[in-house]
Amino acid sequence: MDILAINPGSTSTKIAVFRDEKPIFEKTLRHTMEELAGFASIADQYAFRKGVLEAALAEAGIEPASLDAVVGRGGLLKPIPGGTYRVGEAMLADLRRSPLGEHASNLGGLIAYELASGAGIPAFIVDPVVVDELEPISRFSGHPEIPRRSIFHALNQKAIARRHCAEVGTGYFEATLIVAHLGGGISVGLHRNGRVVDVNNALDGEGPFSPERSGGLPSGDLARLCYGGKSHAEIKRMITGNGGFAAYRNSTDMIDLERQAETDAELRLLFDAMAYQVAKEIAGVSVAAAGQVQAILRTGGLAHSKIVTGAIAERVRFVAPVHVYPGEDELLALVQGALRVLRGEEEAREYGPSS
Repeated sequence: MDILAINPGSTSTKIAVFRDEKPIFEKTLRHTMEELAGFASIADQYAFRKGVLEAALAEAGIEPASLDAVVGRGGLLKPIPGGTYRVGEAMLADLRRSPLGEHASNLGGLIAYELASGAGIPAFIVDPVVVDELEPISRFSGHPEIPRRSIFHALNQKAIARRHCAEVGTGYFEATLIVAHLGGGISVGLHRNGRVVDVNNALDGEGPFSPERSGGLPSGDLARLCYGGKSHAEIKRMITGNGGFAAYRNSTDMIDLERQAETDAELRLLFDAMAYQVAKEIAGVSVAAAGQVQAILRTGGLAHSKIVTGAIAERVRFVAPVHVYPGEDELLALVQGALRVLRGEEEAREYGPSS
């Protein structure tokens, strides 16, 4: 089966056509700041990005009608269980309205639907960041006005969990795993019987600090900053874009920083502190399975770092065997989700009032 996968980012749109699970065409469409500056919102970029994508397909001689399906990166929808969702009117409305905020990934489902509907083929999204499978007990934060929310790297976490299970001959829906996605943001989830029953909100400030995020900050001191003259926008940037290594070292080039850490003791301590916090998060989430965890999986771009993965493994081996799956392949993960539906291995979910 030939499937087009679409993954929009802030300044690029990654696309690929897969024949089953093998790519036969891949391209990253880069959008300059000058090109995007004329759009008031991400939603307004829809026609522009779709046009660039269609031109790239035409140049490669790929007709949408020759495909079996189109799958796009899911956006900031309302909380939903994991799985592959058919793109329909209810989803399109929420992707356009952006109830949880704007993000480039919102365009994935919109473009996928437009291309697929014109070709008479299905359009899907797979495991968006708003996947919410938290158990009731894990939703308590300590105050009823601030319940814990599930926003994390669901697509890559679930893809890596499935990959590991296939390698060791265990069904994902029978396994208990901890998956740590180590990237610009860090999320650590407890996967039990195919559901992520506890995970930190990697977008809004829970969990370990990372290259770009501040992680869980002391709430009293954070409140004082909020009322000490800083605006909401400044606090938001501090938490989600200018935290972690960006704040401590004014850089998120982790390859260069790791090289510097070989001779910079303070920088090496910062790496160790991040790994220490990840290890604490892993050990903490193991409580959701009473410590009965089969494996700990580390993935994402930072999983290439020997400093980070080594320091984490040293502290969490007592919980379960530790494995590493460096990087992430989101386009393949999207295609695999679509294939499970097209092959009849699982039912496509419908997004709507009862999702």
